[in-house]
Amino acid sequence: MADEPKTSSTTSDPAVSVVRPGEGERITLGTTRGRILEDGGNTGHRLGVAESVLAPHTPGPPQHRHARHDEGFYVLSGTVRFTVGDQIHDATGGTFVMVPPGAPHTFANVTDHPAVLLTVFTPDLYVQYFRDLRDAMADGREPTPQITVATMRRYATEPATDFPAPAAGSPPLR
Repeated sequence: MADEPKTSSTTSDPAVSVVRPGEGERITLGTTRGRILEDGGNTGHRLGVAESVLAPHTPGPPQHRHARHDEGFYVLSGTVRFTVGDQIHDATGGTFVMVPPGAPHTFANVTDHPAVLLTVFTPDLYVQYFRDLRDAMADGREPTPQITVATMRRYATEPATDFPAPAAGSPPLR
């Protein structure tokens, strides 16, 4: 049956996780709505997966570097501007961006339309960052750069201060 439990028929087989549309842990951070699809609990913390909907003109986090995890972004729809060091890449639906540890990066939606991203973290370390940032912004507080950076640092992530933030209207480099 389609809606039976998530486990397989024998006890020796690992459980399978199924997250259907509208399911998953929901997190809202400013103008970004997120849904955690895998928090690492089903993968031995090897992998985390989140879906994010970036509203039009969402600035994104400050440029930063992760020390202990890879981060992959698959643009499902819309256009997401990735800034990697001093290079700008406008990624449309169907584009995959893989960011290894140590690579400076950020992303934003500079368009007039929503954009949807699927983000994969390996290991799952950074999933808890989103929960902590949500909690730091409780009671309607805005996501300030200070709160964002303090929360990032708890997860082996530092601001990439050696690269200035690009202007919102900066043209992409091809």
